[in-house]
Amino acid sequence: MSNLIQAAREQVSALTQSAYERAAAAGILPAGVEVHGNVDIPKDPKNGDYASSFAMAGAKALHMAPRAIAQAILDHLELDGSFFDRAEIAGPGFLNFFLGSRWYGQVLADIQAEGKTYGACDEGKGEKVMVEFVSANPTGPMHMGNARGGVLGDSLANVLSRAGYDVWKEFYVNDAGNQVHKFAESIHARYMQLILGEDGFAFPENGYHGDDIKELAQGFYDLHGEAYKDAGEDVWQEAMAQYGLKINIPKMQADLRRYQIEYDQWFFESELHNSGYVEETVSMLADQGWTYEKEGALWLDTTALLKKKYMAEGKTQEQVDKLDLKDDVLRRANGFYTYFAADIAYHRNKLEKRGFSKAVNIWGADHHGHVARLQAALDGLGLDGSHRLIVVLMQLVNLLQDGKPVRMSKRSGKAIALHDLLDEVSIDAARYFFNSRAATSPVDFDLDLAVREDSENPVYYVQYAHARICSLVRRLAEEDGVAVPDVSAVDCARLVSDEEKALIKNLAQLPEEIRIAARDYDPSRINRYVLALAGDFHRFYNACYIRGEEMPVLQARLKLADSVRAVIANCLDLIGVSAPEKM
Repeated sequence: MSNLIQAAREQVSALTQSAYERAAAAGILPAGVEVHGNVDIPKDPKNGDYASSFAMAGAKALHMAPRAIAQAILDHLELDGSFFDRAEIAGPGFLNFFLGSRWYGQVLADIQAEGKTYGACDEGKGEKVMVEFVSANPTGPMHMGNARGGVLGDSLANVLSRAGYDVWKEFYVNDAGNQVHKFAESIHARYMQLILGEDGFAFPENGYHGDDIKELAQGFYDLHGEAYKDAGEDVWQEAMAQYGLKINIPKMQADLRRYQIEYDQWFFESELHNSGYVEETVSMLADQGWTYEKEGALWLDTTALLKKKYMAEGKTQEQVDKLDLKDDVLRRANGFYTYFAADIAYHRNKLEKRGFSKAVNIWGADHHGHVARLQAALDGLGLDGSHRLIVVLMQLVNLLQDGKPVRMSKRSGKAIALHDLLDEVSIDAARYFFNSRAATSPVDFDLDLAVREDSENPVYYVQYAHARICSLVRRLAEEDGVAVPDVSAVDCARLVSDEEKALIKNLAQLPEEIRIAARDYDPSRINRYVLALAGDFHRFYNACYIRGEEMPVLQARLKLADSVRAVIANCLDLIGVSAPEKM
C-alpha cells in the first residue's frame, strides 16, 4: 500500500538526521542533541517540494545560528538513492528538498502495481465497523434527504473499506412504534373514504397525506373489499400496517438498488421487540440504577448520564448545571416501549451482541439532540457509547430548477421522491452531487446543471477526462500501433514540465486523501480530489503534446495519462459513479 507523500516526508526526516549525525561526528555540530523539526510541503514548489525546520528547531539546543546549522546539514547530506535530487537553504534556515525523477517514477510504478486498489491504506487495521444509513421510515417513498444520506453512507462505507476497515452496511427498518401506527391509521382513513366518501370519514390531522397512501388504501380495498369496514382497531391496525409495509419495503429496496446501493442486512425493529431484546436492555439499565418510575411510566435518568458524560469530557460542574437536561421515557404507562428504548437496544445489539468496534450512523441534522442522549445511554450500559457511537449529521438538500427552489413537503404529499429524481437526472449525477460537500454543509442540487453535458457540470467534467484518456489510448493503439508501456520501459526523467510534475504529485495524494476522508468520516473529499485531478489532467493535456512526440517522451506522457485514467476510475468507484470510456 503506497503513500509516497508520507514516504518522502519521512525520508526528509531520516536524511536530515543522518546528515546531522555525520556533521556531529566531524565535530562541526554538537553531538548527542535530540532535535524535533517539522517537515512541511511548501505552497510554492519554487521553495522545494518539502521543507525541514530542523535547523531552526535545533538552534537553542545546538547553540548555533539556524543558517549555520542548515549549512552543516547541507554539507553532509547524502541524496544518492533517495527520492531527492537536491536541497538548498532558504530564509532563516529552512532546508528545502527537491524531488527527483525516482520519486515521480515510483508514483507511476505504484499505480500500475496496485491497480484498482491504488490509494488503499491500512489505517483501519481490520477494525470491524458498521455504517448504518438511510434507515427511512417505511411509511412513504424515499425522498431527497434519504437520497443524500444514501450516497453519503454508501460512499463513506467504501472509503472506510479502502482505508483498511472491515465494513458492514445496514438499513434499520422502523417497522414498529408510533410511525407505523400513524401509517396504518392513514391507510385506514383512506380505505374508509373509499367506502363512505371523502366527507364520510375524517382523515387524522397528523396523518400521511401523500398519494401513495391513497394507492395503498385502494390496493387494500381491491384485495379485501369492505371486509374491514367494521373491524376493531386492533384488527385493522395490524392488517393495514403489515399490508403497507409489505408493499413499501420492497419499493424502498428497489429504489436503493436502482441507486446502486446494496446493504449487507436490513435489520427490523420488530425483531428487537419480538425477541425480548428491548425489554432485556431496559432491565439492564434499571439494574445499573439508571431508571426510575413516575406516573406509571419507566424513565431513564438521562440527566445523570449526560452529566457524567460531559464531566468526563472536561466540562465543569458549573457548565453542566447550566444545561437544560431532560430525562426520557423508556416504557410508557400503557406498557409499550418508546422508540428511544428500541434505539438503545439496537445499538447495544451492534456494539455488544455483534461486536462492532464502532457504529457509524448517518442522521439528519434534526436528530442533533438525540446523539449525546443515545451515547450516554450506551455509556450507562458500559458500552462506551461516547467513543464507539459516531454520528455524522447531515444537512438539508436545496433542490433548484431554473434558479429557483423546488419546494418539498413530506407532510403535504408534495415531496420529490428518489425514483422521480432518477427519472430526471442520471444516477451518476445524483450520486456525485449529493456527495459533493461535507455532510455538515447543505447541498444545492441544481437540476439544470445535473443534466448539462459540458465542463460546468462537475461529474461530466471528471467523466470526460476519463473518456478522453481512453480515446487517446485507443487512437494511439489503432492508428499508430503504440500501446501504453510498462512502467519499467518509461524514462520518467522526461517528465519535467510544471504540468507533468503537478499531475504526478496529485496522483500521489490519493492514499492520503482516502486516509483523511476515513478519519474525518467525509467521503466528499474524494469528489473534490478527483475534480482537481481532472483539472490538472486537462491542463497537462493542453500544454504537453503526446502524439507526434519522440518515442521516449510519448511513452512517458502516455503512461502518465493512463495512470490518471486509472486513478479517476478508482475515485469514481469509491463514490459509486461510472467511469465511461466513451462520451
